[in-house]
Amino acid sequence: MNIETLREYVLQKPSVTEGFPFGETTLVFKVNDKIFLLVPLEAGQLQFNAKCDPDKAIEWRDEYPDAVLPGFHMNKKHWNTVIADGTLSNKQLLQMVDDSYNLVAKKTPSKLPRKKI
Repeated sequence: MNIETLREYVLQKPSVTEGFPFGETTLVFKVNDKIFLLVPLEAGQLQFNAKCDPDKAIEWRDEYPDAVLPGFHMNKKHWNTVIADGTLSNKQLLQMVDDSYNLVAKKTPSKLPRKKI
C-alpha cells in the first residue's frame, strides 16, 4: 500500500476532511472535526497512527510486534502506530483504518449544535 491508495480510501468515507494542523510533514484525517488517522509524510515507508480499542490494540501489537507499535506521540492505550512494511496485508491495514474511523465517528455528533441567539 502507498500513501495515495490510503488517502483515496480514507477520503471516500463520510464526513472526512484532511489537513496539516501540526505542520506540513503530518497529514491528518478527521471525521466530524475529530482526528482518527495521522500519516507522517517524511517516514521512509508508509506508516500511520490509528485509534484502536485498547484490548484490540494489545492484540495487534502482540501478534505483529514489528509492524504495530504503541502510538508514537499518542495515548498508547488507544492508539497504534502501524508500519506498512508488508507484514500486514492491505486488508488488515484498511481494517485498522476502518476501526479507527468507526471509533471516532460514533463518538462525535454528525451535526454541530445550533447557536442560540
